[in-house]
Amino acid sequence: MTLVAIILATLAAGIGSVWLAAALLRVGLGSHGRVGPQHLLSLAAGALLATAFTLILPEAFEGPVDAHDLFVTLLVGLVFFFLLDKAELWHHGHEHSASERQLHGHGHSHAHDGHDHGHGHHHHHGHGGWTLLTGDSVHCFGDGVLIASAFVADLRLGFVAALSVLAHEVPHHIGDLVVLRHSSRHRSAALLKVSLAGAVTALGGLVGYYLVGLWDGALPYFLAIAASSFIYVALADLIPQLQKRLTAAQTLAQIAWLAAGMVAVVVVGSLAHHGH
Repeated sequence: MTLVAIILATLAAGIGSVWLAAALLRVGLGSHGRVGPQHLLSLAAGALLATAFTLILPEAFEGPVDAHDLFVTLLVGLVFFFLLDKAELWHHGHEHSASERQLHGHGHSHAHDGHDHGHGHHHHHGHGGWTLLTGDSVHCFGDGVLIASAFVADLRLGFVAALSVLAHEVPHHIGDLVVLRHSSRHRSAALLKVSLAGAVTALGGLVGYYLVGLWDGALPYFLAIAASSFIYVALADLIPQLQKRLTAAQTLAQIAWLAAGMVAVVVVGSLAHHGH
């Protein structure tokens, strides 16, 4: 039952977020209009923080592991994701410089046409977007492992974790689709490529399920790492993009969407807990 739930949830988070991003672009949301990228980023940041601090970490601390060890794991996780982000930025910067030399200065970097989303991805159009898709696949695999860890701990926790991943992947995939549509003649091809990358989330879910099963007693540590991932993405990637000079109305809208993400997670988590 748990494995089936993991597969369904990871597919929904991985592929569902891509299709939702495509739908939002089709109707003009997430790029321009009343609901823009800033709103989606705020919603995702709120959902990630609430999931980490109100659901995942409390679940981790209920296990038979010393609190000091879990805080050390949380710290190591944050540093790890920081270094991972650094390595990815260095790789893309190095590759972009080589591309510029090859194009005699005509290449240019893109932050997803204004959709500068989380995870530190700054891609260019070279190589048909395969670098972008490779990075997405690796990230989606990690998301799957984290979702599986949450499901093994508690079905309701896994459900909310999957929703949080979906929330922060939507603005991420909006940017991916914008970039790939610029480098491809067919929009359907871009959607298919990003969907395949998103499907890797299910593979990560399967691997995560068996890893947690093999390492008995390691679940609290997996949950602490999952929390560190959510916290890092929210504080290092999403929220800095919200720190812009805005009007009072725009600032209030940001805060409202941030709070909406937090409230949604708390409410869904509470309902799932009572149902469970």
